[in-house]
This record gives sequence, C-alpha cells and structure tokens, in this order.
Amino acid sequence: MTSTSTVRTALEGAVSQLTRAGVPNPRVDAELLVGHVLDLNRGQVQSKAITDAVLAEADASRIAELVERRAAREPLQHITGRAPFRQLNLAVGPGVFVPRPETEQVVQFAIDALRAASVPEPVEGPVEGPIGVDLGTGSGAIALAMATEVPHARVYGVEVSPLAFVWTKQNFRESGATNATPIFTDLAVALPELNGTVSVVISNPPYIPRAAIPRDPEVRLFDPEIALYGGDDGLDVVRQVSATGLRLLHSGGTLVMEHGELQAAEIAALLRADGWLAVASHPDLLGRDRATTALRP
Repeated sequence: MTSTSTVRTALEGAVSQLTRAGVPNPRVDAELLVGHVLDLNRGQVQSKAITDAVLAEADASRIAELVERRAAREPLQHITGRAPFRQLNLAVGPGVFVPRPETEQVVQFAIDALRAASVPEPVEGPVEGPIGVDLGTGSGAIALAMATEVPHARVYGVEVSPLAFVWTKQNFRESGATNATPIFTDLAVALPELNGTVSVVISNPPYIPRAAIPRDPEVRLFDPEIALYGGDDGLDVVRQVSATGLRLLHSGGTLVMEHGELQAAEIAALLRADGWLAVASHPDLLGRDRATTALRP
C-alpha cells in the first residue's frame, strides 16, 4: 500500500533537501517550486500545506524532479523560466544573466532621473519625452522597468550577446511597452544617432576581475561569462560605459552604474578622471556601496 502524497509532505521534503544542499532561503524556493508545478502563489501553497491537500502523483514526481535540479544549485529562475523584477515578470534561461533584487533599487535612480528630466523644446515638431538607454540590457529588466514606469520616455536596451538577445527580444515583446526598443550592438558604438540627446544612461556591466571566482554556484556555473567578467581589474566595460555615456548624454544628463561593493572608490576616481561631475556612490539596503551616479558636464 502506497502512502498518499500531500502538499505538506512534498513541501517539507523539498525544504529538507534544499537545506542539505546549502541553498539560501530553502523554504522560499521550495514554496516557489511547488507553486510553479501547481500554478499557485506562495500564499496558496502555504494554505494547501496547512490543510494537508492531496497531491496528484504526477505533480509529486514533477516537484521532486525540480527540487533535485535546485539542489544541484541550478538557479530557481532557470527552472521556472521566469524572474520577477519590480512590476515585471521576465522570461530568463541559459545564456542570460538573471536579474537580482538589488538591481531593483539601482534602477530607481534611473527612473527618478528620467521622470525629472527636462527636455529642450525642438525648433519644429512636437515635444518628445526624455530618452533613457540601458547599456548591456540582458533580459531587459532595467530598460523595461524604465519604459513601463516612465511611459512618456523613450527607452533603448542595448545587448551584444546573441544568446542573451533572444531573451531581450522576448521580454520586450511580452512587455507590450511600445516606448521600448531592443538594440543588438556593442555598447561601445551604440546609438550614434542619439549622441548628445539622452537624459539617462544606466548600466549593470560585467565587473568581476578575471581572476576572481564567484562564490555562489548559481553564478559561477550558470550565469554567462560575458555578463560577469570585466577584464583583469573588472573595469574594462565600466570604462566603455563611461565613454559611451559621455557621448550619448546631453549636458546635465545622468549616468547610473551598478558595481561590486568594493569598487565604489575606484569607479568614482575613474569617472572623475573622465570629467564627470557630482560623482556619488549609494549603498544598498544592507549598507554596501552598489551604485554610482554622475552628471555629464
């Protein structure tokens, strides 16, 4: 006689397995995996567990399979195929960097600057909204957050990786944001037609030094190298972002850059040497310097 599977037993088994595997936040991930299979949100999963709802055999097998993958440290977002980011629900998978919660705070600087941007009236024709550019957009998380939360702006997301750009295009299409445009090109030469007209440039560039090895298996084994490593000192792409930002932004335009928590001073010095004004670093919710802003002279 076989015992009947329930949501509670599947959930507790998943939490136990993920805990043993060293997965951060094992209960959250277990609830999300069970919810993914059953098409339920976390609250509904918790309710089903409390009432000891019966679980179909096929669903129990599917949950066990997904928990096994997560225990092997495959990113949760690769398993579910989705990543929440602010108001968005993005498609992600192999080949694209999975957006992180801390970037939700960084993009707020760009959104605020875009909302506050004053746009000179054209000599002829209607007044157009401000322009935002996300350099190295990946999944499109930053660009689409800007476009959907500042709908009067025009936003461009620039990506050079063919593997990542598949996800870029899908998310731009799914978002329905008609003011957002994906651009497949190297950020160093992107959008010359916009030189001197952009209000906000933002980037979460690859900034890990080549010799550094990320601690988390989810990052080390699954995130694409092109989105992680920024040359010997980690700042190769940061230098390109600085140069492209100076080219694209109009005077007084805002640069926003995410970076490693120990890189703020080095990046500030780099930007000041390039001529940027009002260079400032900003801590995340844990007090780590994770973003730098500057103004174009």
